[in-house]
Amino acid sequence: MESKMQTYFKDLESKDKTVQYEAYNHIMEATRKEVDWAYEVWDSLIDDLTNKDNHRRSRAAQFLANLAISDPEGKMLNDFRKVWMVTMDPKFVTARHSLQSIWRVGLAGRKQKEVVIESFVHRFHNCTDEKNYTLIRYDIIQGLKNLYEATKDEEIKQMALELIEVEEDSKYKKKYKGVWK
Repeated sequence: MESKMQTYFKDLESKDKTVQYEAYNHIMEATRKEVDWAYEVWDSLIDDLTNKDNHRRSRAAQFLANLAISDPEGKMLNDFRKVWMVTMDPKFVTARHSLQSIWRVGLAGRKQKEVVIESFVHRFHNCTDEKNYTLIRYDIIQGLKNLYEATKDEEIKQMALELIEVEEDSKYKKKYKGVWK
């Protein structure tokens, strides 16, 4: 890993929130494309998924979701559940940031895409007892849209439209449909 990227990871621990935020943005930007250093940080990110600091949990989930495309060994298939658990974090903002990023795991390959879609579908059907479930459903629909846009897989679009039809409240059904306009 180049020294600049190492510095960004170190800067995540800075007391200065601006320095942390800039480092976060640089890492997110770098991991939007394939990198050759994913495994250098993988295990520490996995450990951070259960850190007491919700910011670390959120960042770890987001970074790992992005790094899935840089995972030729398919480690994400074994670690996905650990990342997915952060989408149900007690801190809703942490859960939401993780949920909004996890679609990117589906860009890593067919199996990863299947795991993401299955997880989205299951959660959509079973989240109505969760606080803010309409936002969770919205993020799932948006995640499916993002994955569809990146892959042009028509089955994803069809699945999302079928999920939208499950929604009984016309206000939310309209909101979810708006994602696909």
